[in-house]
Amino acid sequence: MSTFKQAFKAAPYKVNGHGPLTVGALQTALASMDPDTPADHYGSGAIIEEFQQQMAAFVGKEAAVFFPSGTMAQQIVLRMWCDEQHCPTVAYHPLSHLEMYEEKGLHTLHPINVLTLGDSDRLFTLEDVKNLHERVACILVELPQRDLGGELPSLAELRALSSYCKEHNIKLHLDGARLFEVLPYYDVSAPKICELFDSVYLSFYKGLGGVAGAVLAGDAEFMKPAKVWKRRYGGDLISLYPYIVSASDSFTLRLPRMKQYYEQAQQLASNYNACPLLSTRPVVPVCNMFHVHIDLPKETVETILIAVMQETGIALTGHVNAVSDTTSFFEVTSGDLYPTVPQDKLAHAFASLTQHLQGGVLHGNESHQ
Repeated sequence: MSTFKQAFKAAPYKVNGHGPLTVGALQTALASMDPDTPADHYGSGAIIEEFQQQMAAFVGKEAAVFFPSGTMAQQIVLRMWCDEQHCPTVAYHPLSHLEMYEEKGLHTLHPINVLTLGDSDRLFTLEDVKNLHERVACILVELPQRDLGGELPSLAELRALSSYCKEHNIKLHLDGARLFEVLPYYDVSAPKICELFDSVYLSFYKGLGGVAGAVLAGDAEFMKPAKVWKRRYGGDLISLYPYIVSASDSFTLRLPRMKQYYEQAQQLASNYNACPLLSTRPVVPVCNMFHVHIDLPKETVETILIAVMQETGIALTGHVNAVSDTTSFFEVTSGDLYPTVPQDKLAHAFASLTQHLQGGVLHGNESHQ
């Protein structure tokens, strides 16, 4: 019997993402470059400076600094705001990337106190901010909130939060790892969103599918210490051009496709919500990602998905997460692969999924008798 990973690998059609990242992506990006183009050198040189200027203009800020990773960039920007504000405290959502996936790096490496805003099962609100009982230097907002299925506040809510923070001398930082992906939903330009924030972080490997890399953007004077901190973190490599070339190529290739990815996600969510025992969060996606929640254990869901893959050749996901002993979820991210899946085969896959889910209910009921 195939394992879940084996069945996923063998399936001829994958629904999520852009496909596996290979060295071919970098080769393609480099193919358009003059081989005599000078590499960047410790953060200097036309290739990095021009890209930083392009990204600063894209988000409507004065300056930007390229980093090899977003983890590095965001820990640094929060430290910078604490230093500037002479306040060692920041606040963000309990499911922020800094809290969930960075091995407590901010807490360990910096003398910074962290307050969490709101509850882990919802977006934080302006009321949560107003209920803070101590001064904070900076509030971080993640758009979208990935671990809530990509949920978003409204533009009106963001504007109200921004106004409140300005009135109370609280800096507002945008975790825009997926900013490109939410632009179709907000239906405004990147500068219109980013003008609400004092600093902005962008990622080039998530929705854009680049090799790696990130940018911090903000006022020119504020961004000067970012280069110093990048050196302290070991991120000021002798050359970063492979990341920059890939980021630039992916930006050009995929930014125009973000509305398509968003619409694809809505189509997929509609299919999932028509199945028994399944629900998506959000019910109607607000970007190209969402979560599928299933009222069955992880092991049962994997068995069902293996059957669907073997019967239809369609891999709906490559990873299932346990929520509890009886529930699970997986993440869906719509990208370049979705249009390569024949629609009749996709319909067959959801019909098969429905059939097996109904069988899973019966099997689950029998196992508890």
